[in-house]
Amino acid sequence: MAGEEALLSTEIVNRGVESSGPDAGSLTFSVRVRRRLPDFVQSVNLKYVRLGYHYLINHAIYLATIPVLVLVFSAEVGSISREGLWKKLWEDTARYDLVTLLAFLGVLVFTLSVYFMSRPRPTYLIDFACYKPDDELKVSKEDFIELAQKSGKFDEASIEFQQQILQTSGIGDETYMPRTIWAPENCSTMKEGRAEASTVIFGALDELFEKCRVRPKDVGILVVNCSLFNPTPSLSAMIVNHYKMRGNILSFNLGGMGCSAGIIAVDLARDMLQANPNNYAVVVSTEMVAFNWYPGCNRSMLIPNCYFRMGCSAVLLSNKRQDFRRAKYRLEHIVRTHKGADDRSFRSVFQEEDEQKFKGLSISKDLVEVGGDALKTNITTLGPLVLPFSEQLLFFMTLIKRRIFGGKDASKPYIPDYKLAFEHFCVHAASKTALDELQRNLELSDKNVEASRMTLHRFGNTSSSSIWYELGYLEGKESVRRGDRVWQLAFGSGFKCNSIVWRSMRRIKKPTRNNPWIDCLDRYPINM
Repeated sequence: MAGEEALLSTEIVNRGVESSGPDAGSLTFSVRVRRRLPDFVQSVNLKYVRLGYHYLINHAIYLATIPVLVLVFSAEVGSISREGLWKKLWEDTARYDLVTLLAFLGVLVFTLSVYFMSRPRPTYLIDFACYKPDDELKVSKEDFIELAQKSGKFDEASIEFQQQILQTSGIGDETYMPRTIWAPENCSTMKEGRAEASTVIFGALDELFEKCRVRPKDVGILVVNCSLFNPTPSLSAMIVNHYKMRGNILSFNLGGMGCSAGIIAVDLARDMLQANPNNYAVVVSTEMVAFNWYPGCNRSMLIPNCYFRMGCSAVLLSNKRQDFRRAKYRLEHIVRTHKGADDRSFRSVFQEEDEQKFKGLSISKDLVEVGGDALKTNITTLGPLVLPFSEQLLFFMTLIKRRIFGGKDASKPYIPDYKLAFEHFCVHAASKTALDELQRNLELSDKNVEASRMTLHRFGNTSSSSIWYELGYLEGKESVRRGDRVWQLAFGSGFKCNSIVWRSMRRIKKPTRNNPWIDCLDRYPINM
């Protein structure tokens, strides 16, 4: 579960022991909200810039060789007159020229063959589905506090703390939560976890198979990601059993990878499609709210309770050539950043038990810093792949100037305009404060982050599936046209930050059904 990133700007401060009053002798806490993340480009590491160009020129050796060979080949042919070409081919003096021409031709054919054989097959996104729970599971902020009080699991200080978090969370009054979490008994059981998983996963998959007109037995690759609920048999096995999928399906179950696991799962599915041509892959992204509910009084562990809500997405990918015409998007780039080698990043979000032996996610005070560093690294690596040449040139000029002059005389670093690289942005809907800071650092407009803000308000933080609810919002508004580029950005525990870039294959018309926004789209956007 990657609820940690929803809290990128929240810090719990122990204020010590109350010396007087009715709470004398008890520990007191305050919530300190950091209003700014670290500026991403104040200290750019050239290592990550070079890494981005390494991705860019992965096959450039072939593309550079071909023009050179064509030029040499043309020069050789051009050196022989048209009238004398046939005659020279039969003369002994022309044997050297003929051998040279044939050698160049052989190298050219070989280079083209290697290039086309090593070039990745295109990966198409046929369609996706996002689960929309029943209306009876809607919980407003007032309902949340009232139900928390009635459950008897929290003291007054914990209730007040959660109420303060909700007020600034950016979450609306129509999000969904399992009712079992408010029951007096323990809801973090395998039975409750499996029940919630069956509801959200099968709901999303049923919708996906209906939309794509694909039978479950046609799927050759299945990737499921759920961070904190990992039963045995696995969730992927549960899906195979429910839909009676074929016996040779390639099944994977990813756990403990946080809110960015949805992009990791797509990356794994893409690699498997490269090794298994003419195939379908299904990627399921979800998190179990009830199983991960924290019933204790540790403030840092209470924060995820306020942000996370029910949700699930299912995505159908294909590498079949005939799916070119019906696909919605083509996969362009995936860039993954992992900061787990650093101890602070590794322990920034840590699952453990509190003093009462209740399990929960412990949020480190270093989360803001390590999260900003991971975001900066990922964006720096992605830049060379997507930014136009003019933006990259300006970026390098200011970077070199800062390197040469340094100190106080250095000019302010140039922030590349990512609006020139993408038409649409789907930034993980973590929290209002996190979205505010990302918008400020990347200089995005309100329109650019509209899908993320509205998803946070309507559905809350649904973990790894949130970027798909955001794309559903864009499609519902008929914003996506042919050739548009969509950037999905997610971050999670570890600490990880991942990006995925899609290109629209056609204009996406407003859906009439099977979209979680259908019943409320006319009310959005709203002022937050």
